Amino acid sequence: MLPTTQPPALAVPHPEGVSNDEFRAAMSRLAAGVVLVTAHDPDEGPRGEDVGMTATAFLSVSLDPPLVLVSLREGSRMDDLLAEQPLWGVSILAEGQRQIAGRFAMKGRVSDRLLFADIPTTRGEATGALLVNGALATLECRTEQRVTAGDHTLVIARVLSVGFPPADSSGPLTYFRGNYRHLS
Repeated sequence: MLPTTQPPALAVPHPEGVSNDEFRAAMSRLAAGVVLVTAHDPDEGPRGEDVGMTATAFLSVSLDPPLVLVSLREGSRMDDLLAEQPLWGVSILAEGQRQIAGRFAMKGRVSDRLLFADIPTTRGEATGALLVNGALATLECRTEQRVTAGDHTLVIARVLSVGFPPADSSGPLTYFRGNYRHLS
């Protein structure tokens, strides 16, 4: 009798046939730009609090009118804040801003106040959100629509203003296979 070989164990698939691990592995092979989404929470303390979140699921939706979309984990602090606060900002990070991306990607942090402390920023005139100096570009946005999609909320927003802060000549910060990368 010949020995039989068992196929490698796969994670339990969803009814549709794709497991979380398989889906995550496939999508990690799609390079994405990295942005910092920011908003000001006026209800936190006497002067409010600035909140930030690293995102790779950010894209343009429309040129006329200028619309963008960001995907937020449902129930996250940013999702909860943007459900109440329609004005927010986006800084498209340069490859030299990897530490900013990593800092705001941490889960379970208590306060963003300390995370912003040593980052040069400018407060957006249209939204009051902090925008990162040295980013490749900045956008100020107003939420137009929120769509629940699985375990995420897709936030579609009108771009109110764009900025091009002085930046070094580096390229964009990208995310690929679970790591921040630079284009070569």
